[in-house]
This record gives sequence, structure tokens and C-alpha cells, in this order.
Amino acid sequence: MVRVMIADDHPMMREGIANTLVAHGAFDIVARASDGRDAVALYDSTRPDVALIDLQMPDMDGLEAIREIRSRHPDARLIVLSTYSGDARIAAALKAGARTYMMKHVHGAELAATVREVHEGWHVLPPTMRQEIAAQYTGSPPSCRELDVLRLASVGKSNREIAALLSISEATVKAHMSTLLMKLGAADRAHAVALASKRGFIDL
Repeated sequence: MVRVMIADDHPMMREGIANTLVAHGAFDIVARASDGRDAVALYDSTRPDVALIDLQMPDMDGLEAIREIRSRHPDARLIVLSTYSGDARIAAALKAGARTYMMKHVHGAELAATVREVHEGWHVLPPTMRQEIAAQYTGSPPSCRELDVLRLASVGKSNREIAALLSISEATVKAHMSTLLMKLGAADRAHAVALASKRGFIDL
């Protein structure tokens, strides 16, 4: 029997995941968390074999929860289960300490099999995720400052406004934007925003 914790801020999603696992094998749902802070506390108290954690949760997001759980329990076996794809999100989750990253629309049998594999100690990344990283990662990722520029551009700020907000020159803003276009393979500013959002570098 694999003891499982599910952390997701949507009650129907939590129950759906629980029902799917129970229907596909010997799984005991020992805890259900509604936010990241709750997930950390429940992990401490129940010590599940495997935890399924959503990224987008209130109070403390999934990445923070994963980092906190792993800092307290280095052997924790954690799976990100998300509605969002994108190579930057996948990489961030794995770096934080997740064993794998799965989409919520995954088939029940695949989800159950992955939970078992992670329970056995494997690091598992579905082929679709490996393909996404390989297809979209073309070089150095955008720097933090470049992403600051892009976030402001995404809400309609001009180069002059971005320069003032970040205390840099307009020439520097233009240089950052040019570098972003190259790194993302984008045709223009709007295309860069769209690609960065799709890949998980920024949230719109």
C-alpha cells in the first residue's frame, strides 16, 4: 500500500486525483492539503510515501512547499501535478526537488504507474516532458533582469517607462529586449511575451 498526500487548492481536483489512484491500485490517501503551507504541515504529520503537489496554490505556492518539505525531509518523494507545461516550469520543479512533473490530464493508469515508480525511488520524466524541454530549450535562459523588462513590457510599459521603473537607461532596456528576442527565438516584443509565458518564464 502506497501512502499518498495530495496538495491542490481545488477540492474537486483533490477528490478526482484520489479517486483515480484508488481505482488503479493499492493507494491510501493519507492527507489532502489545500495550500502550500498546509502541505508542509501535513507532510510533517503524516509522512506519506509520495506527495502529489500542484504548483499554483495560495499562501505558499507549490515550488516553495517542495523546497520546504525537501529541506525538512531530504528523502521526500514528490511529484508535481500541474495544468501548466513549459520547460522553465519543469526545470524549476525538478531543481526544487520534485522527482517528476506530470500534467493533470494524464491518464489514470499512467499516473498510478508513475506514483509507484517514484515510491520505488525512481526519478521519472514522461517522454512528452523530455521532448518539450529538448524542443524549446535553445540556449541560455533569460536572465532575471531580462525577465523584469519583459514582464513590464507585457503590461504595456514603454521603453522609457521600463527604464524609469528599473532605474536603467533606455539603451539598456533595448539591449535587454534584443537579447530576449534572440534567446527566445521571437520575432518581436509581443511574440517574446507569448513565448516566455508558454515556456513558464513569466505568468500573464
